[in-house]
Order: sequence, then C-alpha cells, then structure tokens
Amino acid sequence: MSDRIAASDLRRFIARAFIAAGLPDADATVVADLMTEADLIGADAHGIFRLPQYVRRIEAGGVNKTPNITVNRTAAATALVDGDNGMGHLVMSRACETAIELAKESGVGWVGVRRSNHAGPASLYAAMPMQAGMIGLYSAVASANHMAPWGGTDLLLGTNPLAIAIPTGTDTPLVLDIATTVVSYGTIKNHVLQGKDFQPGWVIDRKDGSDLTDHTRSKDGVLLPIGGYKGAGLALMLGLLAGTLNGAGVGRAVVDFNADDTTLSNTGQFVIALDIARFIDPAIFAAMAQAHVQELRDSALLPGITAIRLPGDERAKRVADRTQNGVPMVLELQAVLNKLGARLGIGALT
Repeated sequence: MSDRIAASDLRRFIARAFIAAGLPDADATVVADLMTEADLIGADAHGIFRLPQYVRRIEAGGVNKTPNITVNRTAAATALVDGDNGMGHLVMSRACETAIELAKESGVGWVGVRRSNHAGPASLYAAMPMQAGMIGLYSAVASANHMAPWGGTDLLLGTNPLAIAIPTGTDTPLVLDIATTVVSYGTIKNHVLQGKDFQPGWVIDRKDGSDLTDHTRSKDGVLLPIGGYKGAGLALMLGLLAGTLNGAGVGRAVVDFNADDTTLSNTGQFVIALDIARFIDPAIFAAMAQAHVQELRDSALLPGITAIRLPGDERAKRVADRTQNGVPMVLELQAVLNKLGARLGIGALT
C-alpha cells in the first residue's frame, strides 16, 4: 500500500532533516530540492528514499558538512571539480554550472569530479545543461560495486549510470537515464524494504550463477549487466572516464556507502554540456528532432503494444501527475522516515 505525499512536504522534511544533521541551511535547501525532483521524475530509489542513509553518513563523519568545493579550469573546455567530500548533490550542481559556463564560451564543457558522494539519479545532472538549451551527458562511478566482470564473481564493477538529455523544443525532451545493470541497486534496496522478491534475470547467485530471487539473500547476489558482456564493458569504460580520469576510486577502491558510513568515498563523476548552436541552428535542430520523434511514434506496433515509448515520456508524465497529486510512498518507507524524524526532533513526515 502507498499514500500520496505533497512534494512541498517532502522538500520541507528533507531540508529540516539535513539541517538537524548539521548541513548549512542553504546547502540543505539545494539538496532537498534535487532529492524532491528525483521523486517527482519517478526515480523513487534516489529521492527521499535515500534520506536515512545520507543522514547516517553525515552523522558518522563520512560526509563533510561544510565542504570547500573547488573548480580548476584546466583548459578552455575542461575543468576538474574537487568536492572536498561534500554532499554529491552540491558537488554536481557546481560541476554542471561550470560545464554550462565552459560550453557557452567554447562550445563544449567537460567537467570531471573527484572526492564527491552519491548524488541521486543521473538524469538530474544531464538535464541541467538541457535546461540551458544544450545537450547534457552525465555518468558516475556507482557508490558500491554490485556487478562482476563478465564471466566472473568478484564485485569489481558498479551499476555506473549513463544519462543523456536532448532538448526537442517541446515540453517532453528526450531524457535517457540507465544503469549499466538490468536494474539499479536502488531498486533492489526498495524491494528489500518492502519484502518483495526480485524478478528472474535481475540477480544471480555468486556461487553457481543461478537466478536469485529471494530478497533476503540480496548480499549473496551479483546484479546482471544490460546486454550481457556489452553492459559490463560499458560499466568498465564509464568507470574509467568518471573515476580513473579524475583521480577517483574504481574497482576495489570503491567504498560501499551502504555498509560503510565513515570512510571517505572519493566518488568520481563527469558531466558534459554541448552547445547545439556550434553545430546547427537550435530551432532547426529542434524541428528535426521533433520530426524524428513523430515518425518513431507513428511507426508500426507489435501485437499487444498500444504506443511507442521514448526516453523521457514517463518522466514527463510522472512530473505532471506527482506535482498535482503528490508523490506515491509505500507505508514501509513512511514508517522509516517518521522514525528518523522523531530521532532528529523534527517531527514525522506523515
């Protein structure tokens, strides 16, 4: 069962929780806004769902409450952001601002990030350049390893996400946000919270490679990559671009922030902003993109399919629905958040 909670109530509760945990008011507001946006777009495992975990790490000293986030512009179109172990949402907001600035000046801005933390869904940061009329790309080294190299059993790869956001001149831009595993680990955590077993094809047993669906045995499993070896290869490459290239952790150097609240994670990320006008008139690009989208929507359907679904369609629908009707929240999560609110002295969410 689930209830609908107004986005304003989520935002207020998140901000108050972070302030109680020691974040400055302004920083707490920025993070609360982005986490609430995650819930509005339907990234349910990356919004308020993560609040207890974030607060726990802050209180344990695993996250710097007052980071000195620095930007080193290394060339006309590149920069490296040092997050000083601050909240990932704050670090990535600065990185996106920098990428947009670089793209305005040079046509493209590639910004690498090190010493950051988990920052929520990838699409939040690909969408920031898009909101400036640009194309945005984002990836990160996941904050825990839940995938093995193809054919192996050692957990050395993350669910390393990839997001690409492309403006189309309409209210429904194209926004792709995918993990390199069949499902994100946030989905696994959500199933565990609700006591729901996994679907076949999500997780395999590390010992014999058989399907693992028992939610009580999630620690015995390995998440499967999308497209077999292709997903594992993509996770590897994105990890090198987001992690190694920026002096951040990959492989055995990745800190599992689900199990370790005190060790600095040195999470690596990158964002790219691309100025469309350096290639083609943005109005022409938008018109051509709209025409292509329409021909895709008008294409023949398989039996039993009622409409073509494109990246970003469900995102736009969820934002409209949840802004008007509230964000769905299962009772199990409400109970966890109410308990957190009581402990922090900020009252219950519901």
